[in-house]
Amino acid sequence: MLHHVELWVPDLARAEATIGWLFTELGWTEHQRWPAGVSWKHADTYVVVEQSPALTGPHDRMKAGLNHLALHAGSRENVDRLTEEATTRGWHLMFADRHPHAGGEDHYAAFLENDDGFEVELVATP
Repeated sequence: MLHHVELWVPDLARAEATIGWLFTELGWTEHQRWPAGVSWKHADTYVVVEQSPALTGPHDRMKAGLNHLALHAGSRENVDRLTEEATTRGWHLMFADRHPHAGGEDHYAAFLENDDGFEVELVATP
């Protein structure tokens, strides 16, 4: 089981507005907070978002490293609701021409990217 993931971001407030909003909508709860970061927890797994002074450049999901986080998002209706609201909260729908089946005909999901280049995949429960 995954213990935690840590994401370094260039702007903590912007990350909280996008990533934090989404985790909260998905039922994650704030776990820890300090001046440069915050984490959200679901069951035994947590995700840290930190604005580190050691950050050397912008995130690029197309280079080696993290491409995206895939998150359980419940029903298809909930994926649709979150997708619509996310576009007003700093997220952009990816692969719009194939949405909601960009992951394949039998896969119902939304692929979203924020202004810092972080991608999430909201996966509907079959």
